[in-house]
Amino acid sequence: MAHIPSNYSSLEQGYRDKALKLFPWVCGRCAREFQYSALRELTVHHIDHDHSNNPSDGSNWELLCLFCHDNEHEKYTQAAAYGSTVQAGEDLKREVATSNPFADLKAMMAAKK
Repeated sequence: MAHIPSNYSSLEQGYRDKALKLFPWVCGRCAREFQYSALRELTVHHIDHDHSNNPSDGSNWELLCLFCHDNEHEKYTQAAAYGSTVQAGEDLKREVATSNPFADLKAMMAAKK
């Protein structure tokens, strides 16, 4: 396991702040949109899984909701447990969200009241 620097929390906050300024507040997998009040549920995922690789242009980051972020890391855990040859940073043939199934949910719930 990689050594975690003692100042990891401040490093994480730094790249998270940058990523939230660079990218729209939308999960890169499920396309869920986030408002400021729920921003704590949006995480920064390191594409190559190297938390020390933080280019200022954000090329190693993507914003993922908590659920999709956990799923992304679980894919590699499962691959390691069951003998896959997938390497960190290698795509596992994921499909990118093309629509947001929750886009009109708030309006639909309001209409039922």
